[in-house]
Amino acid sequence: MDITREDQIRLMNCMLDMGELLLDAGAEIGRVEDTLSRMGATYGAGRVDVFVITSLISVTMEFPDAEAMTETRRVRSSAQTDFYRVDKLNTISRRCCAEPMPVAELRAQLDAIAAGHKPFGVILAGSVIGGGSYAVFFGGTLCDALAAAFFAVVICQLQLYLGRTRVNTVASNLVISLLTGLGVGLCTAVFPALHMDKIIIGDIMLLIPGLAMTNAIRNMLVGDTISGVVRLAESLIWAAALAGGFMVALTIVNALH
Repeated sequence: MDITREDQIRLMNCMLDMGELLLDAGAEIGRVEDTLSRMGATYGAGRVDVFVITSLISVTMEFPDAEAMTETRRVRSSAQTDFYRVDKLNTISRRCCAEPMPVAELRAQLDAIAAGHKPFGVILAGSVIGGGSYAVFFGGTLCDALAAAFFAVVICQLQLYLGRTRVNTVASNLVISLLTGLGVGLCTAVFPALHMDKIIIGDIMLLIPGLAMTNAIRNMLVGDTISGVVRLAESLIWAAALAGGFMVALTIVNALH
């Protein structure tokens, strides 16, 4: 597909935006590089070189009878798993590869995806079911499951609120785990029949960055060593913040008893 130089520049910006959206949604490095490479080739680039790590995207495209273009994008957002957005971005990339759409249309669709998010009701329902189910799975009672489901709602609200601020993921996890731990401790003090450990283990499963750790290992196994090591280090720090928040909460609760 032959496009004008102006559209080539617009395409480069679209590709960087798509890569950033994919990274922000938790997509693995290989998926981002492959998607951007295929899209560039589809729009007529003779050569496309893409380098992606968790915090940086660099794209170079060479079109026939034109100078090579290189753009770099610094990615500052922390990856949050959002398969809803990844699926929509994958759909756009497949459509482009099958039948390239005008760059203006591509831009409009990317802007629509960037403005939309997974429905909060879906996240809330999944958290409630997950928190309650894990509490029962690890030996809790039905009352423990109901309490874990309640605090799953609290966690979702805290994530929604902190997500609108400039608080980073480490600080966010620390605050959420601390407040959740204190809330569970107060709840079990008021209702002695509840088991604090079962409720906490049910809710902490909602916060553990398991998928991020899995993607980090996968990246290292397929050769994206730098990205894998960086993401694994971030995941371990996030997990340490969670553990630290709950430990402080439990220490305070035990001291008050």
